[in-house]
Amino acid sequence: MSISTRKGDNGETDLMFGRRVAKSHPRIIALGEVDELNALLGIVLTHCGDQSEIKERTISIQNDLIVLMGEIGTLPEDLSRYEEKGFDRFGMGHLEKINQWISIIEAKDIKIEGWALPGSSGLQLSASLDHARAVCRRAERECTGLINELDTSILSYLNRLSDLLWLMARESDLNS
Repeated sequence: MSISTRKGDNGETDLMFGRRVAKSHPRIIALGEVDELNALLGIVLTHCGDQSEIKERTISIQNDLIVLMGEIGTLPEDLSRYEEKGFDRFGMGHLEKINQWISIIEAKDIKIEGWALPGSSGLQLSASLDHARAVCRRAERECTGLINELDTSILSYLNRLSDLLWLMARESDLNS
């Protein structure tokens, strides 16, 4: 089976369960932003080196984003079908994990004087985490257009994830 179906040549694409929408549809734009964030976290992984805690968190976040994209790609009227097919739903457990990691890093009492300038440490890991944070904020902004159609934990997760990525960037500077 070829990856190239040619079904999108007319400017439309599929959501879950074969629902066709324009590639400019707010769901597709939000999916693209979250997909870009996930790809960028893949770059973060290539820079983790011996920082296993950051690597483990990053992989967990990437898996969360896959679940999140599944829900964004499913219209509200198809969520029962989504669950029947056995797909994981996004929820407060994902958010609580992020909150716990934020608390753990903040307990390290990382001191920042002035503005944290991305890339100023010269480390690719922290610069990539800062880049991921900026993309995360863009993904969050795009998802706000779907606020009445998405589980509230999704927006909270993306909001908190940008905080976590900022903290992870500072933590990586500290650990180097």
